[in-house]
Amino acid sequence: MAVATKRERRLKRRRRVRAKIRGTAERPRLSVFRSNRGTSAQLIDDDRGVTLAAVNWTEPELRELPRMEQAKRAGELIAQRAKEAGIETCVFDRGGYRYHGRVRALAEGAREGGLNF
Repeated sequence: MAVATKRERRLKRRRRVRAKIRGTAERPRLSVFRSNRGTSAQLIDDDRGVTLAAVNWTEPELRELPRMEQAKRAGELIAQRAKEAGIETCVFDRGGYRYHGRVRALAEGAREGGLNF
């Protein structure tokens, strides 16, 4: 048996978590993606397979920020966009990443922005 790469281990954790949580129109899934360069997040209605709101690190107001501040500001932005879409609560999907560092900063930023999970 071959040794699993770091990416394969993360994807295995991601599938395990996704088997347990599901987003709906009233309570969508807040999906987080983290790369070496930045962080992005989406609010997803899994019933219809539609993204309701999204934020990406390539947006002009996030691009020049340091990574941790970028993640926190991205959380605040996704919360603001969720409110505009009429969403107040969601299910947090950490995407197989540890709840630590930028993933945690994004979650805290979303909570401070008024999103409940």
